[in-house]
Amino acid sequence: MSAEQHEFFETRTVAAKPDLVFVRSLRAQNYRLTLRKDGVGVATIPNRGSEREARRFAEEHQDWLERARSRQARKPRVATLWTLGTHVLWRGEMTEIRPASDGVRPTVGLAADVFRVPALQGDLRPTLEAHFLRRGKIELPGRTWQLAAETGMNVKQVTVRNQRSRWGSCSAGGTISLNWRLVQTPDSVRDYIIYHELMHLREMNHSDRFWARVAEVCPWWNEAELWLKRNGSLLGL
Repeated sequence: MSAEQHEFFETRTVAAKPDLVFVRSLRAQNYRLTLRKDGVGVATIPNRGSEREARRFAEEHQDWLERARSRQARKPRVATLWTLGTHVLWRGEMTEIRPASDGVRPTVGLAADVFRVPALQGDLRPTLEAHFLRRGKIELPGRTWQLAAETGMNVKQVTVRNQRSRWGSCSAGGTISLNWRLVQTPDSVRDYIIYHELMHLREMNHSDRFWARVAEVCPWWNEAELWLKRNGSLLGL
């Protein structure tokens, strides 16, 4: 069972099992069962496979699916509405949104950072996330170029995007794309994701050789992965 993403060309919901969908993948080599963020199970059918076999595979792994749903339900979730007093993840810590008005324009503070907002009332999330995105577009490329120079990686371009299902990606042409939400994570986690994508310029896979290269430049990668598993849901991933 894998959380790896693939390009799909067919998706169909089975009426008898509204909590499970069957998806045929051009790339998949084997049947797989995964769980979406909305709690829906996804049974992947390989290109030469059948829905009948996928049903059987899903039934055989029903216990795993229920355990996965149980783990998902226990994961912490960020508040949908951000108002004064809401705690959000910022720089790796759950931080309270507090008023920090300078008397001229309304502002709020998150730890040592201060952000302008239209008003102190109402939902502050759209404004704050727009600030986070701008920070990400400044900070993340700069850090990537720095780590690329340190590791001798030939990066062609760095982009920062609003990715909803991954922390980063790397193309064979040397373009690294990063999720702006990395500015909300600890520096060590941010650097791990950057190192991870940089090492894909040497190994465009997740083989043992790839992970060995990651470990060479980022010895704390296991701890970073654990942090992401425990806290990624606070960032919607």
